[in-house]
Amino acid sequence: MGVPNIFRASAWALPPGKSAYGPSGHWSNEDMDPVPPKQRTWSTWNFIAYWISDATHAAMWQFASSMLAVGLTCTHDEAPTSRRQALAAIAVGHFIIAMLKAIWPATARIPNHLSASSPVTTRGMMSYFLFWIIQLPLLLVHPQKIKHFFTAKSIIVPCAWLAILIWAMVRVPSSISLAPDRGPLSPTTLSGSQQAWAWLNALNSSLGLYATLSINIPDFTRYAKNERAQFVQLIIIPAAFTLVGFVGIAVTAAAEYIYGEILWDPLRLIDKWDNRAAAFFASFSFLLSIIGSNVSANSISAANDLMVLCPKYINIRRGQVICALIGGWALCPWEILATAPGFLSFMSGYTVFLGPFAGIMVADYWLVHKGNVDVPAMYHPHGRYRYWNGINWRAAVTLLCSVIPTLPGLIGNINPKIKVGGALHLFDIAWLYGFFSALLIFWGLSTMWPAPETFMDQAVLAEHFDDDEPYTESASRDEKEKEDSLNVKEKLSI
Repeated sequence: MGVPNIFRASAWALPPGKSAYGPSGHWSNEDMDPVPPKQRTWSTWNFIAYWISDATHAAMWQFASSMLAVGLTCTHDEAPTSRRQALAAIAVGHFIIAMLKAIWPATARIPNHLSASSPVTTRGMMSYFLFWIIQLPLLLVHPQKIKHFFTAKSIIVPCAWLAILIWAMVRVPSSISLAPDRGPLSPTTLSGSQQAWAWLNALNSSLGLYATLSINIPDFTRYAKNERAQFVQLIIIPAAFTLVGFVGIAVTAAAEYIYGEILWDPLRLIDKWDNRAAAFFASFSFLLSIIGSNVSANSISAANDLMVLCPKYINIRRGQVICALIGGWALCPWEILATAPGFLSFMSGYTVFLGPFAGIMVADYWLVHKGNVDVPAMYHPHGRYRYWNGINWRAAVTLLCSVIPTLPGLIGNINPKIKVGGALHLFDIAWLYGFFSALLIFWGLSTMWPAPETFMDQAVLAEHFDDDEPYTESASRDEKEKEDSLNVKEKLSI
């Protein structure tokens, strides 16, 4: 009996797209190829909606508001430690429970049929399963079309949070809740060097929040209609995140007077409301915020990474489903959260790696190659960007020099029992140190020991080639020789 097709690897191979730039289907697929101009549909308004959507995340609310509990005043607060980002991913299930309780109060009395030693209850598993089912259809929507979901979220969630802010300001005027001397239960405000380092740590954590997005934002900017459509990000990113942080701070500060607790977790705040309708719609807004940010910042970026690892079999949709199955169930995230605080501390320190990554990217594109890159050649394993056996040793050396000095601080953050002395302060500014040290080191190494085969007079873009004609590196060289600077500029203007 023959093996059913579904169990054959060839049955899962993606059909090669007509515009594939790799030498074979093993190296690229239609989702991984440069986006054809006709499929670049994201406008300036789409990027505004995307960033408002991404900023209105429950974790961002918690990031800012929880700093009130560690001694920074409202005027000093930038963002707290990023370890709660992982907690927010599971907290979405609690928001579903809050919604169900608002409709059916008996939901709060569902008995637990799981083992007492289990870190999750029957009610918690039910809510997590509902979240997973609700989110799954969105993972099947291609990034080109998911912009409509972000637009809806950018309208619904800010309106709901603005209503919560108005309620808080009416109950406790800002002249009281946001006063420099803080609330009745707030810890003593830090001062001197403690305040300075706490502020730098908060700033670093805030940059760490942007750091992930600074690296994977090309997952969406590749769909931009033109370069001008992306410029608005310089304004909307800091504006949106700052406003959301302020809402979290202001509501938490007011709740301190209303309930006598520092309720940095919005779920705990909602649980104290007697108005079931308000509790339902507020919980829905936080549920929507987490789902949207999970799709944009986690699912799509993970899918792109998986696609690059195995482009013959994985496209963006398949990558998102794999991420949902492995990350959502196989890894048992409830077990990780309950039994591995060290893992969460490690995840909160990932900025020690993201800072150098961003620094290398900025230095390579803007300072070393000055934007003159050969895009189609990036799809060839033996092209001009192969360097030494596929490794750019300059980047490897840069990573070693910029990451290793911050590792003692990361170790101390994971296990506070290990004393690392002043190295902990370097960890407090890990992203800043990593970014600028990597940028300077990589730029210096590439200047002293350049890779001449990667330098070009003009950029070679995918638009320079007919989609029906396969790309070869010799074609790239011929194109460069045939086209003078004027012709290239004419093509780019088109």
